[in-house]
Amino acid sequence: MHRNLLNGVIDMHVHSNPDIRIRAYDDFELTNAAVRVGARAIVIKTHQGSTVDRAYLCNQYNRLTSRNDNHFTMFGGITLNRQVGGINPYAVESALKLGGKVVWLPTQSARNTFEKMNQPADACVDVIRDGKLVPEMYDVFQLIKDFDVVLGTAHISPQECFRVVEAAKNAGIHKIVVTHPEWWLVGMSLEDQIRIVNDYGVILEHCYAQPMGGGKYKSNLPMNLEAIKACGYKNVMVCTDGGQVENPHWEDALSQYIQYLSDHGIPEHEIFHMTHTIQAGLLGLDS
Repeated sequence: MHRNLLNGVIDMHVHSNPDIRIRAYDDFELTNAAVRVGARAIVIKTHQGSTVDRAYLCNQYNRLTSRNDNHFTMFGGITLNRQVGGINPYAVESALKLGGKVVWLPTQSARNTFEKMNQPADACVDVIRDGKLVPEMYDVFQLIKDFDVVLGTAHISPQECFRVVEAAKNAGIHKIVVTHPEWWLVGMSLEDQIRIVNDYGVILEHCYAQPMGGGKYKSNLPMNLEAIKACGYKNVMVCTDGGQVENPHWEDALSQYIQYLSDHGIPEHEIFHMTHTIQAGLLGLDS
């Protein structure tokens, strides 16, 4: 790389402890790593609900312990799994009033997750029922619009994703991120990625690696490179979905990702846009 593109970088999808699944860093360790490499912001995510309170504590920790001034901010969001009552506008409202920046639709509780894992879906959280979006989705849309935050599609199916994105756009939401479409569990084809970008102007979040079962991970980088070329760098956001003990630490994974793109001909200004500018716009930060 011609310069350190980790300086000022923003990653909107990182997992850390405390979590039911053990992660490589806890929240404070992740904060330290971010400050160490000069990152501008991270959004921490959990499948268990909200990370907004945790992000606040990270920022207090950073303020109290940093020896040098830095501009790092930790952000949180809420994931609408069964733990928070599914598509629950009351939980969303609380998270956003406390400073949450992302509302993710169901991940582990999504019907698509149960079906792809060949498990009974009786206890899933539906976003669509009887061919229509569940009524609570419209209340959540209104909150996302009012607070000007990000809607993440999480683990819903590509078919559901198109329906949800269209409805969200009609509700006046402009900050929409299709969560790791390359992951086999989501399974959005490249053709559908191109179509959803062209039709709705969404951001595609392409992450470092994907779990294949048994603690094994597969690199997404070749697929991500193809998507960048097909969909255009202005609509692809580089994230890690980092934090797994099986993968490199968050900052190392992101550095490898950036280096891979550079080595394969992606210009530096395009990498900067995918690692800094898009995220800054979504979070309301100066790029």
